[in-house]
Amino acid sequence: CGEPNLQYLLVPSRLEATLAVLDTDRDGHIDAVEWEACIESALANKLAERAARRELQAKAAQKEIEEFTAEFKSAARRCFQLIDKDCGGSLSKTEIVEAVKTDQEVIRFLTTCGEENLQFLLHPPRLKKALEVLDEDGSGEIDIEEWESAIQRGLKKRLAQLAEERERRQRAAEKADEEFSLEFLNAAREVFTMIDDDESGTLEKPEIVEAIQGNQKVIKFLVNCGNKN
Repeated sequence: CGEPNLQYLLVPSRLEATLAVLDTDRDGHIDAVEWEACIESALANKLAERAARRELQAKAAQKEIEEFTAEFKSAARRCFQLIDKDCGGSLSKTEIVEAVKTDQEVIRFLTTCGEENLQFLLHPPRLKKALEVLDEDGSGEIDIEEWESAIQRGLKKRLAQLAEERERRQRAAEKADEEFSLEFLNAAREVFTMIDDDESGTLEKPEIVEAIQGNQKVIKFLVNCGNKN
């Protein structure tokens, strides 16, 4: 649970010292307030561990975005070159029509590029209109600058989709933390109740010793105190 003193209750040689630490008012037993304070500390440590793992995941995600961007731009340049059969530096309608019919690499890229006018090149009824939009200077062909402009729009959309997915995962993680916290606190309170055999609202040393010797649920909770969740 992130609090070593709770784990130390399971270690006979450390039991006395641990009880002294937990018994903050020195009245000889652990009351509910002292137990809750220890549990809150444990929960804070657990949530910090979870946050640290998410931070590492966020850094990994940022690296993935950088790699995705580089790969996307490289694929876009490759696609332009595949379509530009005469190496003239611009794409004619004839070259485009041929490529979108026969070149699977071009088809795959255009299908997932995120720019609707580039995607419309794959659909004959929309081809003419798409070319008019992409051909910004009205030259009758799509030059490299016009291609790059469309690619940037597609990349922006794809990155926005990735950002939306990250935000969704973040919301899910926050909800998971809330659920984890509730489950953790409920389990800790249940353990307190199980140890408190005489229902006095405090934990005496004999009650703790008996619980950690025979109550598997108590033992499991305390054993897992230092484990990552």
